Amino acid sequence: MLTSDQAEPHGKKMNKTDSYFKQDHSLQYLEMALRSKRHQSIENPDGYGKRQGSCGDTVEMFFRVRKERIRSVSFLSDGCINTYACANTVAFLAEGKTVNEAWAITPEQVASFLETLPEEDVHCAELAAGALYLALVSYRELQYSPWKKLYQKK
Repeated sequence: MLTSDQAEPHGKKMNKTDSYFKQDHSLQYLEMALRSKRHQSIENPDGYGKRQGSCGDTVEMFFRVRKERIRSVSFLSDGCINTYACANTVAFLAEGKTVNEAWAITPEQVASFLETLPEEDVHCAELAAGALYLALVSYRELQYSPWKKLYQKK
């Protein structure tokens, strides 16, 4: 029988650092940092935003809208685990909201939801929220000029 220090999630052995990582973070943080359900792109999204932080991490947000309500949200991130957790949280918080309600999602709200986001990594929440804001802007632009959707990169 394996001890918690020897368990093998995702095919690799855990070490003491992994064990401390789990102890140092809230359940919400761990869920958002480890869940991959929303980590994908959406072809021909209604809203798309991409933002790169000063740290070099990148977050892309994609969403689909039906009757002004965000029905599905996904993201891509090439950043650290904190950026991933923040992007996943933004996607989680935005899904089901109206487009106007999604504007109210703030980096502070993301950090509060995660509970244990290190203070020095709040810029990750700002990066993820910024990508959402860019996606919201692109959605509105497409409402006024729907022909532009044909020329979107994503």
